[in-house]
Amino acid sequence: MRSERKAGSRRWSARTRRNFALGMLFISPWILGFLFFTLYPMASSLYISFTEHHVRRPSEWIGLTNYVNLFQDRRFWTSLYNTSYMVVVAVPLMLFCSFACAVLLNLKLRGQSVYRVIYYLPSIVPIVASSMLWIWIFNTNNGILNVALGYLGITGPSWLTDPAWAKSALIVMGLWGMGDTIVIYLSGLQDVPVSLLEAAQLDGASWLQRLWHVTIPLVSPITLFNLILGVIGMFQYFTQAYIFSSSQPGTANSLGSPLDSTLFYSVYLYDRFGNLKMGYAAAMAWILFIVILVCTLLLMRTSERWTHYGGEA
Repeated sequence: MRSERKAGSRRWSARTRRNFALGMLFISPWILGFLFFTLYPMASSLYISFTEHHVRRPSEWIGLTNYVNLFQDRRFWTSLYNTSYMVVVAVPLMLFCSFACAVLLNLKLRGQSVYRVIYYLPSIVPIVASSMLWIWIFNTNNGILNVALGYLGITGPSWLTDPAWAKSALIVMGLWGMGDTIVIYLSGLQDVPVSLLEAAQLDGASWLQRLWHVTIPLVSPITLFNLILGVIGMFQYFTQAYIFSSSQPGTANSLGSPLDSTLFYSVYLYDRFGNLKMGYAAAMAWILFIVILVCTLLLMRTSERWTHYGGEA
């Protein structure tokens, strides 16, 4: 009798079924979009990564050949190194500079809203337009940066043609457009309880001590958020490097110039796809997915050591 009652209690009423059907009806556009535009392309690319994909005839199943060839490809390792360099160097540098700018923009100064707008403006400039602007700034002969360095008695480097400086130029350009990260940090700084800062000040803590022991721990979840987004975005770094390498005279068909110093992972993936190496490119895409997934999980796992949440005891 009890089992029959439990089974009967689990049955949905007519109203519950009607509400469920109505909810599924409203969410069905998203479900269809997810199935056709996300899940199907992912499954299709996974299959293609194990084939030699042809445009005009059926694909030929080749198993793990694409993955084996990848690990024997020198340019694959070069692109992975260049991308890892940007992740390890550029992302922490951008986080530090963004936090420093947010701290300055959080000060109570006259006309502070104007300064905030000025710092945010570069981030809304289209990437192509800003890249072309920085190509002119980095011009070796008459670029404004080397001209300014010349007035100081410093001979500016060949930013766009010297492999030793190409990635540095891209990092500088990235620092110019970090307005989004600054705004996120600024919102976190404004949520820091004033009472804690005042209590620390009454205890004799200096401004630097309050920043280090109060502000930074309380905005550590914001740092984790920006760090994960920065790592994911940098592993997919493409547009700026593509425009930089394509803009150099005589190198329009040589992505990654000079000397593959700006050959990032997504750039090389695009190059393989453009040369109709569909299976090869799909294999690269799935390796990139796995690398990003592993890095994200590692960051989430290790964040417990340095991330502080206000609700924790």
